[in-house]
Amino acid sequence: MTDTARLDTIEIKLAHLEQSLHELGEAVMRQQREIAALSAKNRALKEQLQVMAGGGGSAEGFEKPPHY
Repeated sequence: MTDTARLDTIEIKLAHLEQSLHELGEAVMRQQREIAALSAKNRALKEQLQVMAGGGGSAEGFEKPPHY
């Protein structure tokens, strides 16, 4: 294999590696955005649960249904 052929092979492999690195970087950024959105939804759901648990947690406001 000549030096020129070896250099061409190395440049081709480097180009493929750069493309793969770029694609992986974009996938990580996309996943990070998705994680951030899911974390925000999780926080909102936790807050809703706390509000629901806090509002219905006391027995004072509870009335038995008429059929009891």
